[in-house]
Amino acid sequence: MGDDDEHNSSSTDQGRKEVDIYPLSCYYFGSKEAIVFKDETVSDRITRMKSNYAAYGLRTSVEAVLLVELFKHPHLLLLQLNNSIFKLPGGRLRPGETDIDGLRRKLSNKLSASRDGNETEWEVGECLGMWWRHDFETLLCPYLPPTVKKPKECTKLFLVRLPESRKFIVPENLKLLAVPLSQVHENHKTYGTVISGVPQLLSKYSINIIDI
Repeated sequence: MGDDDEHNSSSTDQGRKEVDIYPLSCYYFGSKEAIVFKDETVSDRITRMKSNYAAYGLRTSVEAVLLVELFKHPHLLLLQLNNSIFKLPGGRLRPGETDIDGLRRKLSNKLSASRDGNETEWEVGECLGMWWRHDFETLLCPYLPPTVKKPKECTKLFLVRLPESRKFIVPENLKLLAVPLSQVHENHKTYGTVISGVPQLLSKYSINIIDI
């Protein structure tokens, strides 16, 4: 029985997907013109969501999980707004836009010198998970109950593998921070339910730290 257990364990390890990550020092960080954000209350946001839903239906957003190495530990790249709000890079899709095209557009808009992202194409990988907003007032949840027939929003997280080097050019009213996965894990209060769940989504991967 011991031999069978050893064989099964080996097979499981061999079946894990791998992600190569590079030191934070391999990347260049600069700034560009600020992005204008809507200054709205929660009530305003709900009203806007209802209006958009009436016009276009289900709102779909795509967000990127970008990893780097710092102090021999995987770090997640997060955008910070107003020194308090943390977001994964990404945003809402346009009508008829595919997930991958939309995420590449959003990443180029927020993290590249030019919006067309000509520097290096973003390597959008597999979808790590999907989060749903059941109605306009509720928070995002990682499941869709069978009783909910018309969800209002879907957010998809994609693993985006970074090359050995890249320039990140960020709007001057945003900060791009590298946050340890250990700090993000289940830290709902600081990072929210979606971001704090990323380490669990990555648990099926073997993360290889590449020394340069």
